[in-house]
Amino acid sequence: MNAQFKKGVLELIVLESVRQRDMYGYELVEEVSKVVDVNEGTIYPLLKRLTNERYFETYLRESTEGPPRKYYHLTAAGVLYRDSLEAEWNQLTKRVGRFLEDCRHG
Repeated sequence: MNAQFKKGVLELIVLESVRQRDMYGYELVEEVSKVVDVNEGTIYPLLKRLTNERYFETYLRESTEGPPRKYYHLTAAGVLYRDSLEAEWNQLTKRVGRFLEDCRHG
């Protein structure tokens, strides 16, 4: 997938994934990778920024496989932001689709 396309939609995928259920970082990398190819070096800075912007809250939960894990939870502001990104995405894909269709039919 084109890197710029991926970058543009990554926030929406991350926000929607955490809206479905609270997740820890590596779990989120695996979830997002089902849609677009990403690695931890891409996801963790995004999680940090979205947390700093107060779209996520974090909490620790004990793990049976090592140290406690930091979980991400979507805030009310995060839900609103996610919804606005989805609306923009839907509008953009509709416009691009219409443009391409018009070009095909000259």
